[in-house]
Amino acid sequence: MAGKQRAYKEKIRATATLEKVFRAMELIAASRISRARETAQGNDPYTRVLTEAIATVAGHSDEDNHPLLSERTDTNRVAVLVVTSDRGMAGAYSASVLREADRYMDELRESGKEPVLFVTGRRGISHYSFRGVELERTWAGESDRPSTELTRNIADALLERFLAPEDDHPVAELHVVFTRFESMVRQVVQVRHMLPMEIVDTDEEVADRSAEPDELGEYPVPTQPVYEFEPSAKELFDQILPLYVRQRISNVLSMAAASELASRQQAMHSATENAGQLIEDYTRLANNARQTEITTELTEIVSGADALKTS
Repeated sequence: MAGKQRAYKEKIRATATLEKVFRAMELIAASRISRARETAQGNDPYTRVLTEAIATVAGHSDEDNHPLLSERTDTNRVAVLVVTSDRGMAGAYSASVLREADRYMDELRESGKEPVLFVTGRRGISHYSFRGVELERTWAGESDRPSTELTRNIADALLERFLAPEDDHPVAELHVVFTRFESMVRQVVQVRHMLPMEIVDTDEEVADRSAEPDELGEYPVPTQPVYEFEPSAKELFDQILPLYVRQRISNVLSMAAASELASRQQAMHSATENAGQLIEDYTRLANNARQTEITTELTEIVSGADALKTS
């Protein structure tokens, strides 16, 4: 019985250590998620101005045959960027992304296309390396806090493959499989089309509600400006479209980072609670073992005393 009590106490100490680790990881994820969530929203001034510039150039020029806007028909290769985490302890975060990526690549093969795989995060790299899947490019080490340099490297590599000449193994499309952050309790795996880009027509007239309404209560529609581009619209597209692609990649990585941190916080919160419950169970079993040990010792003492009396 004494051995069983010692075993339970060792399990309590080990579980208590794990509980502290889980709690610390939960707090770290919670401290980082606010910044990642704000970055993932894409509401910063840079993104807004860049989007407005592209819409302005597209809406006031005839430049619609830019390489980043045109569909390629000289290859059936399709680039797929899979965004996973570097570490575990995040529930089914990476597993859900990899399952969706495998499903989507099977769908591409069935349609006669050849997927070319780009992966970020050690979990995805190890997943495909273990299965012998060829990886075109990989990046690791910054899944929960992507840097500007990482974003630029990924975007430049993908742009280079999309704009490559026919004899240099180009890709006709780019799709990204990642986890979209919607709330602290909801993160959804998505497949997002990146290239070729599609510019939505924004020429719809919108009433200016900051002005005074007329006699009929209707607000005036501001006059649309007329633009002259210097340099040409094509040269402007050459400059701002790659910037926009980098910004979209940055948004995807930030969204994935926020989702990873939210998943890790939830997983570590559940693990902390489970460890606490396990400690309670082990404590109860240890107390039962101790009571059983005391009862056994008392029984032995009484039996020995009765034996002395009868002798």
